[in-house]
Amino acid sequence: MIRAPHVQSEPARAKINLTLHVGARTARGYHPLQSLVVFADIADQITVQPGLKTTLSISGPFAKDLHADADNLVLKAAKLCQKTGMFSLEKNLPVASGIGGGSADAAAVLRLLKY
Repeated sequence: MIRAPHVQSEPARAKINLTLHVGARTARGYHPLQSLVVFADIADQITVQPGLKTTLSISGPFAKDLHADADNLVLKAAKLCQKTGMFSLEKNLPVASGIGGGSADAAAVLRLLKY
């Protein structure tokens, strides 16, 4: 369980790639990437409060496009940290739009849980 006695909240900002260069494949089979990114003011908002089990509620303009199931990156990040809590996701970023919403949500959870 998370140890904070109160509700904590963290923004999950949209990411915009200004440039992206994909290099030649390396001997290990990977392509090196060079990218210049900026983070926008628009964001999802993750809130967590102590709880004996992990739950997720989703609200916001894009909530209908997302499910609180085992594939949700918020829940995957919490599971990785091995901490429980009651999570709320205000989904302001469009799902599958290429602006990093899901990964930003997971990163916000990691910051909240101090992983």
